[in-house]
Amino acid sequence: MLKQNLQYKLLQKLSPQQIQLMKLIQLPTQAFEQRLKQELEENPALESGNEDMDEYEGSQSDDEYDSSGNESIDTQDINIDEYLSDDEIPNYKTQANNYSDDDEDKDIPYASGTSFTQNLKNQINTYRLTEKEEIITDFLIGCIDESGYIRRELVDVIDDLAFTQNLTTTPEELERLLQLVQQLDPAGVGARNLKECLIIQLKRKKETPSRNLAINILENSFEHFVKKHYSKLLQKFHVSEVELKEGILQIEKLNPKPGGSFVGNSKIAEQIVPDFTIRIVEGELELSLNSRNAPELHISNEYTNLLKGYKYSNEKSNSQKEAVLFIKQKLDAAKWFIDAIKQRQQTLLLNMNAILQHQKEYFLTGDERKLKPMILKDIADVIHMDVSTVSRVANSKYVSTPYGTKLIKEFFSESMKNDQGEDVSTREIKNILETVIKEENKKKPLTDDKLSSILLKKGYPIARRTIAKYREQLDIPVARLRKEM
Repeated sequence: MLKQNLQYKLLQKLSPQQIQLMKLIQLPTQAFEQRLKQELEENPALESGNEDMDEYEGSQSDDEYDSSGNESIDTQDINIDEYLSDDEIPNYKTQANNYSDDDEDKDIPYASGTSFTQNLKNQINTYRLTEKEEIITDFLIGCIDESGYIRRELVDVIDDLAFTQNLTTTPEELERLLQLVQQLDPAGVGARNLKECLIIQLKRKKETPSRNLAINILENSFEHFVKKHYSKLLQKFHVSEVELKEGILQIEKLNPKPGGSFVGNSKIAEQIVPDFTIRIVEGELELSLNSRNAPELHISNEYTNLLKGYKYSNEKSNSQKEAVLFIKQKLDAAKWFIDAIKQRQQTLLLNMNAILQHQKEYFLTGDERKLKPMILKDIADVIHMDVSTVSRVANSKYVSTPYGTKLIKEFFSESMKNDQGEDVSTREIKNILETVIKEENKKKPLTDDKLSSILLKKGYPIARRTIAKYREQLDIPVARLRKEM
């Protein structure tokens, strides 16, 4: 037998306006500009500029819906006066008060040019090829990634050519055409692995004893070279330490990622636009928000006139009522968006100001040893916001300082106790570790145990496994791989 009962549940849900605000907060300056442009295109009631418009003060009304989810609003109940006002000073405008009028607009031009793939295709077009060979070489070039490698098996390429191009080829023909692609610039492009990439580059160099030795090492003892087993290389090739050092130096000068050196690569054309600027003015720190984050927005004057026309109209047709309902929706959306931008600016400045005050000594001196331990919760407690909000601000935003443009999340670090019981930033410890490794004897690199002992003498009691973790975070290899001749 079925039983009916009542249950009370307390649910907490974000409103559409809160969701919109959270999405806006996490956007960096360039992405925010794209989002702003999209909103201006989608909402005709929203305009940008510095014109004097009638104020929009329409409050958010509680829309009613029928059981099917469709709007059931009687347009006769809409108070048009809520959307019209004769106040002289609009409250909805967001002003860019963060910069003075004489500040220069620091626009960074983008690099232009052909893509890496197109550059390779332009080179292959200079060769005399049959129609079939053109299709195959074009397909091989399309398989090259941004680093300059073909990371697919030739057997898979043959299958793809058969299925996508209806073209049959043999492994021998494909290998021959691949070698043709590998003759293109930059040297090493089209290689299937690092070993092949380095050998291709060496074979283009002028023939010398050190160059020949380097090719011999890569072809016959690549594993010994990678693991830096120099004693085994000396025994196998019967050369002196000086000769081996010259051969290894030939290899070290090569480019392991030939695709990354192409000037037309889109990666190089990227730019960073700081979201904040910190200046030192008469010994005091001055924080400002990038003016591109503070656009001037207002409600379209045409939409205001449409509402006025409806208000003073004697006859109100169904089409007019539908138009007013549409206008109301667009006006509400415009107001929500303008309010969200205001809150975004306030939230960004509030967060960054708290970070500035916490790391004041660093911003005044530029000395990274002055960076204090700081986690997201430290800032969240100061500004009385959730940790997730602080994370959204810190993760993808940059700040321009007198010491360069920095990613905000780099100022966050955990704390550790030194031998005197004081809290020190893990970033300070990483800087010391990096310095010690840089100054070590490269013929006898320091192991993690020895690094732990050295930092202990400097007043930082850190376990070996912690040293290994910090070393990996700094992208520093183990002692064996840091060894040099």
